[in-house]
Amino acid sequence: MVKIRPFRAIRPAKGKEEEIAALPYDVYSREEAKQAVEGRPLSFLRIDRAETQLPGDVDACDEKVYQKAKELLEEMEGRGDFVQDPVPCCYLYELTMNGRSQTGIAACASIDDYLEGRIKKHENTRREKEEDRVRHVDVCSTQTGPIFLAYRNRPELKALTEEEKKKEPLFSFVSEDGIGHKGWMISNGDVLRRIGEIFFSMDAVYIADGHHRAASAVRAGLKRREAHPDYTGEEEFNYFLSVLFPDDELMIMDYNRVVRDLNGLSAEEFLKRTEKVFRVEKLEGPRHPEKKGETALFLSGQWYLLTLRPEYESEDPVEGLDVSVLQRELLGPVLGIGDPRTDERIDFVGGVRGLKELEHRVHTDMELAFAMYPTSIGELFAVADAGLLMPPKSTWFEPKLRSGLFLHAIET
Repeated sequence: MVKIRPFRAIRPAKGKEEEIAALPYDVYSREEAKQAVEGRPLSFLRIDRAETQLPGDVDACDEKVYQKAKELLEEMEGRGDFVQDPVPCCYLYELTMNGRSQTGIAACASIDDYLEGRIKKHENTRREKEEDRVRHVDVCSTQTGPIFLAYRNRPELKALTEEEKKKEPLFSFVSEDGIGHKGWMISNGDVLRRIGEIFFSMDAVYIADGHHRAASAVRAGLKRREAHPDYTGEEEFNYFLSVLFPDDELMIMDYNRVVRDLNGLSAEEFLKRTEKVFRVEKLEGPRHPEKKGETALFLSGQWYLLTLRPEYESEDPVEGLDVSVLQRELLGPVLGIGDPRTDERIDFVGGVRGLKELEHRVHTDMELAFAMYPTSIGELFAVADAGLLMPPKSTWFEPKLRSGLFLHAIET
């Protein structure tokens, strides 16, 4: 019984969507964010990362940053860069990458569903990273970054969205990275009710990407509840901005590993240790793993295919993940990477960067690279359904949702 409801979106004025839309705040370092907003006076990243508009000696979590974000948002609203729809609606958001499309429903999800486990997660969050977004949402009284949710496909819902997409879109543009973005408004009361009924019939939906944004949105809502003990549950702060996608349209890319050294081993010694767990085969050149249980290794200028030996397979939803096997059998005991979240000898490379990036890292600052077979959406669901957590950097979703296309005001 998942509660999804329409909302009065604050969204770019017609024709300004491409100028405003920005990648999520957390894909940039501070310096990268500052460079990204140069020459883009309407970029929403200026609001999501308002420290880019302040002197470099101002701490990124200084209160001035959040006040600046509020000021910038109010300026854009005052100039008419943003408009707010007069009645609650749901919206469709289609992203197209390399000829394949995925269409999500932009709507608001319930913080109670999150708290009670009907919105399932598969990653831990860090309190300090949450705190930044809690303050951002609270000061702006607006949720600015949508949470990427997934659900098991319902044919009726897909048919409904396809019918709505026959209408004139609210916006349509191709961003500088080649991703196509289209949006539609759903305002028909009967259609909105049916969307709500279909989601209410689901046992759960799943956080695909945005665990910190989700946790922050919930904490900001709980803070408002404390300030308004007479709340009814219908106030906007009881809901958070989401885009919900059917599982069969999503693409999870590989999330690869690069390691700085061989932990004192020679290449020959490392390969010998590897052969205890994997069958090792030389490749003629770079090649992506083609199935679960395969990993590609780049070492000393040579690509190898590693195939997991059957006795090391596991039916456990977490222990059976390829990234778990690699950590348990090689990264930890052989290379000495105890905690991949904190060990500076390991880094992670999203599959969108390609195998050439792995080769580049090995030729520059790393010793070896592992190209992983992507974690599947089914594996993600299985981990979340079991109430378990994936290892860090297990999934890389592409394309990324843009911030600034739909905002959700939570003022009382």
